[in-house]
Amino acid sequence: MTPLGAKLRSMREARGISLKEMAAALNVSSAYLSALEHGRRGQPTSFLLHRIIAYFNVIWDEAEELQRLAEISDPKVSIDTGGLVPEATELANRLAAAIDRLEPEDLKFLRDEVVRRAGRKR
Repeated sequence: MTPLGAKLRSMREARGISLKEMAAALNVSSAYLSALEHGRRGQPTSFLLHRIIAYFNVIWDEAEELQRLAEISDPKVSIDTGGLVPEATELANRLAAAIDRLEPEDLKFLRDEVVRRAGRKR
């Protein structure tokens, strides 16, 4: 599941909206919406994302959060380490090989550490 998929499901369930109802309102198939929630589909188009925001009638902060989540919710990531130091290539390959065996708390730690360290380099 992607961060956006988890948020959409949470919002939908909190409002008591079925997958089928939401899909019909957005003019997409329930299979597509289910795949989007489960991370089997890539990021939605900006047009669909705006329709989702309008559908939930959310305020600015929550709309911005949905947009941010969409940006980090591509389930098929590709990393180009060409031209970077060898450690970058090694890290990308090790993460790709092991990510399915890491615990959620380990993933959160790694994510937070990458965000923290990348932020201090700016």
